[in-house]
Amino acid sequence: MHSKRKAKMLQSIKQLYGDKLGAYDGEIGHVTDFYFDDRHWTIRYVVADTGTWIPGRSVLLSPHAFDQFPQSGKVLPVNLARKQIEDSPAMETHKPVSRQYEEEYYRYYNWPFYWRGNEVWGMSGFPIISEKSKPFRGEPPTKGGAKPAGPDAHLRSTRDVIGYQIQTGDEIVGFVTDFMMDDKSWKICHLVINTGNRFSENKVLLSSSQIDRISWDESKLYANVSKETIMGMPAGDSPGHVSDAEKKPLLL
Repeated sequence: MHSKRKAKMLQSIKQLYGDKLGAYDGEIGHVTDFYFDDRHWTIRYVVADTGTWIPGRSVLLSPHAFDQFPQSGKVLPVNLARKQIEDSPAMETHKPVSRQYEEEYYRYYNWPFYWRGNEVWGMSGFPIISEKSKPFRGEPPTKGGAKPAGPDAHLRSTRDVIGYQIQTGDEIVGFVTDFMMDDKSWKICHLVINTGNRFSENKVLLSSSQIDRISWDESKLYANVSKETIMGMPAGDSPGHVSDAEKKPLLL
């Protein structure tokens, strides 16, 4: 359960890959990926490889399962027991995450549905829960006679998007190398863009609000700012944590 909020920090997504995950009663694996919602630019799931604990299985961990990121160390604490995770709904890694699976997953953990409500996390701007939290009342359970829920086309892998080109107008201005996430709301605030080439790095931070759309077929993100604006942005990088006070001026 979250306590009083601290100052917002920006966390590099890429630097979390490979970090170990620790439940109440032992390690459960390591971070392999993140799934984000491309409508709200918010991380919805951490993808965990369970290794030899549950061989051949990856599990999804909602931000509801985390309290806060440690400022040092490489073990991310998960507010669950190993048995809870082991018995959670199995994810079919070869298929997109469906809304039907998400409903089953959220009911299993008794967490509020993030897709119901006007805020980034449904009824809140943060993944805040209490011990007695329930699914949002306005969300009816999926019934046998209802239309089957298909894949959620808005959940995307951060690993997949790293390397996507950034296009503005008719020109390619760079490619994605990382994402900077607010470690309280789990919202992706900025994309780290290399405006050089694969061998010559020149990184800038581009606000996620400046992305109009993502073309999955073309492996491109279309920005709504000019090439001159992007190329004139201050140099940036993806440190592990960046506080609001430490950030350089960004394009917002």
